[in-house]
Amino acid sequence: MTETDEKSRLVGMNHVALEVGDIDAALEFYGELFAFELRGRGESMAFIDMGDQFIALSEGRAQPPDDHRHFGLVVDQRETLRKKLDEMDVEVLDTPGLDFLDPWGNRVQVVVYRDIQFSKTDEILEGMGLEGLDKTEDAIEQLRKKGLAGRGS
Repeated sequence: MTETDEKSRLVGMNHVALEVGDIDAALEFYGELFAFELRGRGESMAFIDMGDQFIALSEGRAQPPDDHRHFGLVVDQRETLRKKLDEMDVEVLDTPGLDFLDPWGNRVQVVVYRDIQFSKTDEILEGMGLEGLDKTEDAIEQLRKKGLAGRGS
């Protein structure tokens, strides 16, 4: 029996849970930045759909802003987002990419789909209205090295 037979294999990320001060304010804030569908809503929770994944917003953040702890969001492009963050006077951190703090101190790192090895199936992209998103050759090569890209990729 191999080591992987004795352990569960990581398959992906289902969701990320963010603690925020107020659900309505969080939905308004993130709604100004991103186009999304609301998957569901409760009194102190809301679920932002990202195709086959989601962000769970939970009311009740009490800790100080995050310095290094963060989560990464994948977007189709970030130029529009960068402009919107500037317009909204959101704190953008001094990093090589695009990192910002939401009003509750959650650190968000934004990466572009074409540049990273993260992939969605064609069916999921189509269902999200994002068909035709391509990958850079570097991202495809990273996937190939792991045996995760087809020959035509």
